Amino acid sequence: MTETSGTPAPETLRHRLGVMLGVAGGVLLVVVGGAAYSLVEVVRHQSDVTDVYFDAIVRAERLSTDLEDAGTSVEAFVASGYDGALTGLETWDLRPAEASRTRLSEAFGEDSAQVVRADEALDAVRAWRDGFALPAVEHTAATGESTLPVELRRTGGDLRAEADVAVDGLVDRLAADREQSADELATWTRTLFLAVVALAVASLAGAGLVWSTLRRRVLGPLAALSEKAQAVSRGALHQEVSVAGPGEIAALSAAVESMRVSLVEEMATVSASRAEIAEAHRQVTEQAEELRRSNRDLEQFAYVASHDLQEPLRKVASFTQLLQKRYGGQLDDRADQYIEFAVDGAKRMQRLIQDLLGFSRVGRSLEDPAPVDLDEAGSAALSNLESTVEATGAVVRMGGLPTVVGHRSLLVQLFQNLVGNAIKFRDPDRDPEVVVGAARYDGGWELWCRDNGIGVDPQYAERVFVIFQRLHPKDVYEGTGIGLALCKKIVEFHGGTIGIDPPDPDHPGTTVRWTIPDVIDTTREDAEPAGWDVVGPSGTGVALSSTTDTARVEDREASRSSGPAADHKERQ
Repeated sequence: MTETSGTPAPETLRHRLGVMLGVAGGVLLVVVGGAAYSLVEVVRHQSDVTDVYFDAIVRAERLSTDLEDAGTSVEAFVASGYDGALTGLETWDLRPAEASRTRLSEAFGEDSAQVVRADEALDAVRAWRDGFALPAVEHTAATGESTLPVELRRTGGDLRAEADVAVDGLVDRLAADREQSADELATWTRTLFLAVVALAVASLAGAGLVWSTLRRRVLGPLAALSEKAQAVSRGALHQEVSVAGPGEIAALSAAVESMRVSLVEEMATVSASRAEIAEAHRQVTEQAEELRRSNRDLEQFAYVASHDLQEPLRKVASFTQLLQKRYGGQLDDRADQYIEFAVDGAKRMQRLIQDLLGFSRVGRSLEDPAPVDLDEAGSAALSNLESTVEATGAVVRMGGLPTVVGHRSLLVQLFQNLVGNAIKFRDPDRDPEVVVGAARYDGGWELWCRDNGIGVDPQYAERVFVIFQRLHPKDVYEGTGIGLALCKKIVEFHGGTIGIDPPDPDHPGTTVRWTIPDVIDTTREDAEPAGWDVVGPSGTGVALSSTTDTARVEDREASRSSGPAADHKERQ
């Protein structure tokens, strides 16, 4: 923001607070530094008094006691020659005193007076042990005499006196040093208390100074700026927003004022744009509704067209079957072959239309999702495949399946298609085996159908779920290419996913794996055409029936074929 010539820029709050915080920070840094140093000294002296010196004094006094016990033990052995009297000498252990010496060295340094006294005491004790105690025991054990040589006795007395003096000196030195350290601990404790008090006073003073500055230089101007901004937000767009204050507050005030001016200018533009937005929204709504209507019409067309194809095809199939039945064997071989081709084509076309109807019916169910016992649904599917299972000698293992929320008829169809597919694409070199299992995962169930058939090349693992896609000629494996596409549609209708596992070298065959979540959300169209009745699953689709001329044609043919002449013709 450009200042008017000759008008000094207002002092910024950052500069004022920087100076205040710098001074307060320097004072606090000094106080905190003193408090921290005092705390370190308190901790160090407290450790020396309660830990290092205390442990060293206890072990020095124990060294004195052990020296006394060892001396008594040696005198008793020399006087009696009894080995049991040497217990005090044999159990004498200098390691605690040596450990105390090591700790004193770590605490005060190798050249400290405490370490020197400890070394003197240990050296004197070792000198008495090695120069008198052990030689006296050896002499008595070797000679059996209860009287020691005068020279050895004199040496022992001198060494014992030196050891006692050294140990007592160590104890006295440690006690005096501990008392001095305790006095220093009290002094540093008082210093730390004063430093903490000074820190608290300095903190309160700094906080008060900062609060006073913020209240006068920040909170007051901000309150005024907030009041004017709220007036603008309530609709007073011509209320000028300008307050006096530090540089930052002044800059903020100028920015808000600039925003107010821009807002007033843009309000006109917004008002003009609302009509355009409303018109665009109306057009989008109309297009979305048109798209939904087009989708419904397309689905209805496919559904009705498939039904309408049934009527002429049923006539073709019926009459070609009657033609094959009545005139089979009466024409030449080529004519019989042509009739067989026509019958087979009509039947395959019927299956294709039925499967296409079944595919289009998925998601158009009028019933709400309900709990479905998959064990019961699988059993129903196996019942539909009973003849196929018996004819192929297949072994199907299915059990322990969960109860899920879905549509029973679709789930039965799913199991029927997958198990039937596994049996159809069996390996000719081994008996077909199919295993259907399930496992829990977070949010639903994962199921699989594993077989030992010919398997699926990984490059076609996605392609097999596309409608009308076939990997084998129809004369090798019959089918319409809708079965797995129908499975995918059923699974996705229940909110899950389906796929084929990668090949497993240790397990030949195919593993189809799919998921069913605990809660499904399906959107269905209640547009079931009237006049068609579900009569049950057929192959991989749903067979539908309507009133046709087939029954009447068969009745007429039966009546025509009654009588002797007809019977004679049938026998021919």
